Amino acid sequence: QVQLVESGGGLVQAGESLRLSCATSGRLFSIYRMSWYRQAPGKEREMVASITNSGSTNYADSVKGRFTISKDNANNMVYLQMNSLNAEDTALYYCNAFEYGGQNYWGQGTQVTVSS
Repeated sequence: QVQLVESGGGLVQAGESLRLSCATSGRLFSIYRMSWYRQAPGKEREMVASITNSGSTNYADSVKGRFTISKDNANNMVYLQMNSLNAEDTALYYCNAFEYGGQNYWGQGTQVTVSS
């Protein structure tokens, strides 16, 4: 089992920044990839950014150049730095862990609201 707890969401104005944090615990040796997803009202959940064990990153086109995913292996943390936020970034953001065996784990989500 893997446990994920997100934090760092909030209400900001367009153009401002936020950093989301994901605290991980449990069977961390089994994790292949950590990701951030988001889901806006009435829309499907979408991948925002991901980072593999080797450090390879991938971003949704809509956030490239504005968001950065990183991890602190010593403290079992994953971060999402979000800059130049706009109203379209408003969503519930989820931390995701994907195991080598194919199991997915999700956090409870943290709300990001960007006012224009």
